[in-house]
Amino acid sequence: MNATSLTSTAFTGGSRRLIGGVLAALVLVAMLVLPGHAFAHAALVATDPADGAVLAQSPKQFSLTFSEPVSPLVLTLVRPDGSQLPLTSFRLNDQTVKIDNPETLKSGTHVLSWRVVSVDGHPVGGSALFSIGAPSAAPVVGQAVDWSLRTAIWIGKLLLYAGLFLGAGGAFALAWLAGDRRCGLRSVTAATLLGLVAAPVSLGLQGLDALGAPLVRFSEPAVWKTAIETSFGGTVLIALIALGLALLSLQLPRAFARLFALAGLAGVGVALAASGHASAAEPQWLTRPLVFLHGTTIAFWAGALMPLGLALRREPADAQAFLRRFSRAILPVVAVLAASGIVLAIIQVQRPAALIDTAYGRLLLVKLALLLFLFTLAAVNRWTLTAPAEAGDTEVQRRLARSIRIEVVIVLAIFGVAAGWRFTPPPRALAIAAAQPVSIHIHTLKAMADLSITPGHAGQTAASIMIMTGDFGPLDAKEVTLVLSKPDSGIEPIKRPATKPGDGTWRVDNLVIPIPGRWNARLDILVSDFELVKIEAPIEIRAE
Repeated sequence: MNATSLTSTAFTGGSRRLIGGVLAALVLVAMLVLPGHAFAHAALVATDPADGAVLAQSPKQFSLTFSEPVSPLVLTLVRPDGSQLPLTSFRLNDQTVKIDNPETLKSGTHVLSWRVVSVDGHPVGGSALFSIGAPSAAPVVGQAVDWSLRTAIWIGKLLLYAGLFLGAGGAFALAWLAGDRRCGLRSVTAATLLGLVAAPVSLGLQGLDALGAPLVRFSEPAVWKTAIETSFGGTVLIALIALGLALLSLQLPRAFARLFALAGLAGVGVALAASGHASAAEPQWLTRPLVFLHGTTIAFWAGALMPLGLALRREPADAQAFLRRFSRAILPVVAVLAASGIVLAIIQVQRPAALIDTAYGRLLLVKLALLLFLFTLAAVNRWTLTAPAEAGDTEVQRRLARSIRIEVVIVLAIFGVAAGWRFTPPPRALAIAAAQPVSIHIHTLKAMADLSITPGHAGQTAASIMIMTGDFGPLDAKEVTLVLSKPDSGIEPIKRPATKPGDGTWRVDNLVIPIPGRWNARLDILVSDFELVKIEAPIEIRAE
């Protein structure tokens, strides 16, 4: 099957409307990723001190626990007077970042500001507030989205995709499929050079995003050092090698060109598998090979479009062999492309409702609509254009050339949709974050406790409670009662007795928390028949 054989008859008088529709799709992409808050990829599930906590004395250390392992980029403590204290001493313990406090904090409200990079290579930032002694006016910590930077990142991604798929993929098509390599040589060379420029630019933009820095800091060494240390740094390095091999293949005799072009095509798949949402998903023994296959098949298919269209228009006689080879190879290529894409989509989306209620899902629907339009037209027109074009019908060949130009526009629109995923967490990641517990540490002179509620969102949950004395000694309590209240929503105390299964941890099962928000958690600890200790602290319950 020839996946590019689109009849121009279907487009007669409608090319402008089609291009206008593609542009409208790109506008829709912008709208889908436009919400005013930056999207998270790894989610913060607990802080110590807890967000909103009031402490009697300065803590010796802070901790941040995420839904997946992260690497800190910038850790800062903002004092009540607005001055900033960089936090440079920290340790990683699985999904928790333990941060040393270098000074004794004064009274008032402090802000622990953090920016980390998640496993998929995307930066995440946020803040947590806590107070010493008594709350004060919280210092201002800017969290506004830099739309100029976000737009530059999207454009950089789009151009990088164009370089990899149309450049490296085009070089492969010229080496392995084309009869006359001169047709499309300039356009493929231009796409490859575009990718060679877009790759390092995208890396620098990644560094800016990682540090939360503006575009004016693009040339600073710290920005590039940070970018190289992310997983996207590996992707860019491999992409540069792949593009370099593709560029060399365009200058070599065909025998050597085929070897270099094949290596370049494989490099495209390896580069895409090195970082990103899909590659970070589990099980990685499955997702990374699928991303490799998906990337290489896209490059094979999309890369052949420009040189094939130019060959049909300029050298129709030589184009017959090109078209014949492409038509014979494209069916298994499209089958692998579709199968790998479907499996990756299932892993990322998980539930059908996520296609509608998440930005990632809505972008996927736009991409699927474009692909469905492209492949449906290709399948319908396969039976009317391919055979006469291969037989040398010049009129049909001209129609194919015009149709392929339309296909290139649609392919670029698909690249634009895929670039929009840079700012949207997949439903898979959101589900992992939603399932994470929310935890707080309560410390008083008489008693202390670690309280965890799993999952940490409104609905059916369970609570686990570990209690100790105020000096970290064992506390053999007779009874423990969890009391939750939310006065600002008119919810009076909800009391649930805890049980002790035998592992030293008190539990409250079948605990229903009706609404999200900040709740007051109190533990009534019956130490003896004559002593009842009550300790409390706020706890933030997420929306489901």
